[in-house]
Amino acid sequence: MSEPGSTSSVGAVTRLSVMMFLQFFVWGSWYVSMTGFLNKEGMGGLTAAAYSVGPVAAIIAPFFLGLIADRFFATERVLGVMHVLGGVALCVIPQLAKGYDAARDGSAFMHPAILMMLAHMLCYMPTLGLTTSVSFHNLPNREKQFPLVRVWGTIGWIVGNIAVSYLPDKDQSAYQFYMGGAAAVLLGLYSFSLPHTPAPAKGRKVSVGDIVGLDSLKLLAKPSYAIFIVCSFLLCIPLAGYYAQARNFVEATGSVVNDSAVFTMSFGQMSEIFFMLVMPLCFARLGVKWMLAVGMLAWVVRYGLFAGAWDEKVTWMVLSGVILHGICYDFFFVTGMIYVDQAANKEIRSQAQGFLVLVTQGLGMLIGAQAFGKLVTRFTTPGVPPLKDVVAWKDIWLWPCLFAAGILVIFVLLFRNPKKPQEALG
Repeated sequence: MSEPGSTSSVGAVTRLSVMMFLQFFVWGSWYVSMTGFLNKEGMGGLTAAAYSVGPVAAIIAPFFLGLIADRFFATERVLGVMHVLGGVALCVIPQLAKGYDAARDGSAFMHPAILMMLAHMLCYMPTLGLTTSVSFHNLPNREKQFPLVRVWGTIGWIVGNIAVSYLPDKDQSAYQFYMGGAAAVLLGLYSFSLPHTPAPAKGRKVSVGDIVGLDSLKLLAKPSYAIFIVCSFLLCIPLAGYYAQARNFVEATGSVVNDSAVFTMSFGQMSEIFFMLVMPLCFARLGVKWMLAVGMLAWVVRYGLFAGAWDEKVTWMVLSGVILHGICYDFFFVTGMIYVDQAANKEIRSQAQGFLVLVTQGLGMLIGAQAFGKLVTRFTTPGVPPLKDVVAWKDIWLWPCLFAAGILVIFVLLFRNPKKPQEALG
């Protein structure tokens, strides 16, 4: 393998950066902005279901990776096929869109558009792990080079958000799905040109316990680790509400930049890049516990700003809440991944990271999408046409603010700073 800095090394970083850019451009081009499309098509009642299909797919994805992708096929080929199929599914969604009435149409999950979103996410979610595997296998110095590759994923998400704001009808446009689908097909075709990456578990027996990370459960015997896992799970419940409803809230307050709510939401990812760069300095000063605590506090402050901004439609409070996404994500989730890596020995590290994703992006986000959907319904007074529904946003955001504050208090009181990395469990 080439030494870092060689021509082939630089070429690998470039090629993988393009892959990572497209990977998150696909997701960023529709995931936040689709609420505008759903509202326009009279499908606002499907919002909770639409934001539940991703977590469902995140729960299923480890089984696909462990039982099929990791054992039988080269990673870049699986990546290519999954993106082509997922891209086609994304392009079909607008064709299935029609108004939704719960009393008339029954379960939101059985709506054809939601089923097609599920089909797309079942193809997309495994690719998050696949792109990481391709990167790690082909980077000579993964510790230094992978962050350079991964940051292009964040840039891709931002560009996807911004691109939607230039579409006809902006985030109400069906073209966002066509744009994301076309990017997915392009990435699928591009993936076949990536360096060959053999199936990592070819010839090995893989059990269901390996896939869901059952061996890593022994880490829960450590009280602080158990507190971390529980708090991470609980914190993802209000996070689902942010993804599903923050765009609607930004539009309702009139805190819109470039005449686009989804463009405004991209400020969160822009701040993520900044805080990722300063994170090493903060980590050296604060350590694991207080990095995690600051991340949790940012969630409390964000929801508090949203609640406080509603009555007077205070733009600076809304924008500040969006920009805090950088601290919310980097200080909590990225630090959490580092903590898990330190807490587990090398034999179960991958399992432990997979279990964390299952608990947070899967179970936590799934429960959160459903719970927040019910919360919005509770604080929404239906309007009589031509009047619009009246949404009590202050009450809606106050609940996750208090919920996150409770989690923060529990974490600070019960979590203890980890021991040295060499004393990892497992």
